[in-house]
Amino acid sequence: LLQVQQKRWKVETNSRLDSVLLLSSMNLPGGELRRRSAEDELAMRDYLQEGDLISAEVQSVFSDGAVSLHTRSLKYGKLGQGVLVQVSPSLVKRQKTHFHDLPCGASVILGNNGYIWIYPTSEQKDEEAGGFTTNLEPVPLSDREVISRLRNCIVALVTEKLMLFDTSILYCYEASLPHQIKDILKPEVMEEIVLETRQRLLDLEG
Repeated sequence: LLQVQQKRWKVETNSRLDSVLLLSSMNLPGGELRRRSAEDELAMRDYLQEGDLISAEVQSVFSDGAVSLHTRSLKYGKLGQGVLVQVSPSLVKRQKTHFHDLPCGASVILGNNGYIWIYPTSEQKDEEAGGFTTNLEPVPLSDREVISRLRNCIVALVTEKLMLFDTSILYCYEASLPHQIKDILKPEVMEEIVLETRQRLLDLEG
């Protein structure tokens, strides 16, 4: 988030113009459905403030190309603990869903704008909070290692110009397991694990 304005937040979304999230386009904490009041306006910074990371969906595009966002589903909202990777949007494969819980124990959000968020798969989604509370409990070392490995695998896939989607990321993760996390970024290791990933994807297509 860049700025809290009157009845709206200004959001940086890797587009030419800053995007807008209207106060009326988000769930209130607790999921209440009602008209927004002056009190809600005064409390805006309690929900979201400058520097926060959010996941949101494009609601509409204005004639000048600016984007209006919404977070009216509980799967959207403030992002908690995790790692952001910025890649070229052209390398993110368009799919029906861009939220994936991977079997390795972490989840990814593959933003069409090239912003990838990797985070621990939460055992219990907090549905009462309307997507605006963040879990600040310490992340176990095992989860941090999975997230770091996924992050380096995504960097490897992007370096080798392979499309990012749940299967390519998972195959790359599995191909990287014989290697230490820090070694994944070595050019010869990158090449090897992405080659294996590419071959598995070709076998999958038959």
